[in-house]
Amino acid sequence: MKNKIRKSTWLTVALLIYVSVMAVYMLPRNSEMSHTEKYITLSVSYIIVIVLWFVLRKKEQVQQKHREKEQKDKNLH
Repeated sequence: MKNKIRKSTWLTVALLIYVSVMAVYMLPRNSEMSHTEKYITLSVSYIIVIVLWFVLRKKEQVQQKHREKEQKDKNLH
């Protein structure tokens, strides 16, 4: 069977790449924010992406358990 990349993984990687590219492109050009604000903004963005990854992984685990339970119930009947 083909090894499928999980949604939680590819979405998280895509968002990490996006946040990193935007940080490299936009933060050095922004002279209105202090360095502290820039670092806080970048840190919070990464934290949000990581929390999203945990939430999506948990959702996938719950869905998998539900599928396994349904399959088990089907086999019993």
